[in-house]
Amino acid sequence: MNGIAGPVCEPGRAWPMGVVPASMGGRAGLNVAVYARHATAVELCLYDDQGGIETARIRLPACTGGVWHGFVPGPGVGQRYGLRAHGPWDPAAGHRFNPERLLIDPWARSLSGPLAKLALEIGHRANAPDQHCGHDNAERMPKARVIDMVTELRAGAAIMPGPDTPTARTILYEAHVKSLTALHPGVAPHQRGTYAGLASPPMLAHYQRLGLTALCLLPVQLHVDERHLVDRGMTNHWGYNTLAFFVPDPRYATPAARGQDRDDASVRAEFRQMVDTLHRSGIEVILDVVYNHTAEGDALGPTLSWRGLDNASWYALDAHGHHLNPSGCGNTFDMGQPHVVQMIMDSLRWWVQAYGVDGFRFDLAVALGRDPALDQRFNPFGTLFSALAQDPVLARVKLIAEPWDIGPGGYQIGAFGARWHEWNDQFRDTARAWWLGHDCTRGQIGRRLAGSNDLFQSSGRSPLASINMITAHDGFTLADLTAYVHKHNEGNGEDNRDGHGHNLSANAGHEGPSDDPAIVHRRAQWCRALLATLFCAQGIPQLLAGDELGHSQQGNNNAYCQDNAVTWLDWAAADETQTEFVAGLVHLRQRYPGLRHPQWFHDDPDAGAHAPEIAWRTAEGGRPDTNAWELPDGRLLSCVITVGDGVEPARERLTLILLAGDAAVEVRLPEGPWEVVLDSARSWVAGRAGPPAATVSSTLQVAAPTFVVLVQPLRPFNENPSEDPA
Repeated sequence: MNGIAGPVCEPGRAWPMGVVPASMGGRAGLNVAVYARHATAVELCLYDDQGGIETARIRLPACTGGVWHGFVPGPGVGQRYGLRAHGPWDPAAGHRFNPERLLIDPWARSLSGPLAKLALEIGHRANAPDQHCGHDNAERMPKARVIDMVTELRAGAAIMPGPDTPTARTILYEAHVKSLTALHPGVAPHQRGTYAGLASPPMLAHYQRLGLTALCLLPVQLHVDERHLVDRGMTNHWGYNTLAFFVPDPRYATPAARGQDRDDASVRAEFRQMVDTLHRSGIEVILDVVYNHTAEGDALGPTLSWRGLDNASWYALDAHGHHLNPSGCGNTFDMGQPHVVQMIMDSLRWWVQAYGVDGFRFDLAVALGRDPALDQRFNPFGTLFSALAQDPVLARVKLIAEPWDIGPGGYQIGAFGARWHEWNDQFRDTARAWWLGHDCTRGQIGRRLAGSNDLFQSSGRSPLASINMITAHDGFTLADLTAYVHKHNEGNGEDNRDGHGHNLSANAGHEGPSDDPAIVHRRAQWCRALLATLFCAQGIPQLLAGDELGHSQQGNNNAYCQDNAVTWLDWAAADETQTEFVAGLVHLRQRYPGLRHPQWFHDDPDAGAHAPEIAWRTAEGGRPDTNAWELPDGRLLSCVITVGDGVEPARERLTLILLAGDAAVEVRLPEGPWEVVLDSARSWVAGRAGPPAATVSSTLQVAAPTFVVLVQPLRPFNENPSEDPA
């Protein structure tokens, strides 16, 4: 192939990165810019329209600051291409150049071709890892395709702007594109499991019934399967193994969009249509993004892009050329390198500008702040975080961190900056412990209920910094949390060694499904109490898709490789009572600002008449003393929340009662009357299906386990959300 003639290549420009349409001296063509600082040469390989025949191989003539660049007159939009990089093969120094490997442009915005077995495309010899492989693999590699950037950005600008939901009113719904609709009987068969299905009328009706404001989608950037899954004939269903950070995964498009031609323009259009439709229904789109590592794995993994272009510059390595691995996935980007930050920032802007998304949840976000200048310790003011903080395109989007990785000092909850929200695993674990009978004190559940001030207040952030959750994609579903004490991951092919063993779950006396009415009843009470805790706590609630339906994964708490009925939501078996209960909780939260206040509560009666106040109470109506706060067997906590708007005196008071355990308790209330608006034990929320609200005065008999909310309006509500200070 080296003898293939190609157009004369001129130096071109070192920016923008990637392969883009350009003009120079009145001639149209392509500008090519590839970061490969340690390479001795970089080549652009052009292919025919089917991507099977190489038509030209062009050596880039110039290198500026580690960026190899050139201008190629003639080719334009639609051109298929790949890259090759020459340089030393010296694994001990971190160099793994192999020009026999066709490489994917890190900035590729369109990619098509074989994906299923890319994990096998190693750059070394299988029986001699320290030696490079001498066989060309171009025919097995997908090819990038040049797109018209201006046209794409215009298409993105035509998307209906997102609703920009205030954070205090945000209700997150974590969902997998395929699993959400793969079995939905109301979604057209050709749309099930797709972007189009996600925004189909039956799904829009479900979101609106629940009162959801944002979908947080598991990774949709194009990903591939790891070697161990390929060997087992399984797939990476969740998608946390990214290959192309600018490309929507075509496997979530409808068959028509995937099959029109070898371009993915119709896939891009379908993704935009999904976002536009959701926006028109008042739903924001937040993407789960995985910038901490790539699909290339450790040193024995495939050579697909970054490793072949310049392993030692793209990845964080130790002094012996070994990959640092705080992600636990084999490699981690070197966040001290400007081109790494540049690629991530360009990718984020692309999803906002070209696809209209409203925010991002950053997987293992601590890895993104590991600073080589600080010996790879976490730096909350790291390069990427500083770039995000000042970027005008990203100024409006929501930023959510998963505030940990598995490296040294990897647990950093509460350490992120002013604009960030963080997944709060302490809320998850404390709520589970309180309701399901594990060690938990009143003080612990009280802190989580009031917004986790111990984690977020000292940094100057509000309670809305906390993303509260009971479950997430990683772990038990809510149904399994209350039906299994042990994980059951045998189907993953790892002899049940995978998945977390510390689940703080319970099963009411029987492991797995049960027909015993008493067990079924107790599990349902636990589920409703946990859901009520989620939606009545300060912070931003995140509901796992399917929890409102009672979906079970048969005890699998690490279903990342289960692209089947284990993870696909079983809509036909949906628990309608629980679905309606969740909808009631969301509407209750939106109605009463005391359940979603953006300021920290105080418990000081001298703090001022307009300040939000919380008063903690025992069953007898007194203030808990130190011993009462720290008793591990205390399973009743009550509080009175009083809120105003900061200008006029308080407009409402709410009493919250959390009673776990088994025994009923008589609770003395503050001076009434009070209206009961939530009783989780009875699956009842005011304004939803059920008996009329009860009015009580001085005492209330509370049956365990339950979460009860009572309200005492002090002046009329402001029903206009735009004027609501919360």
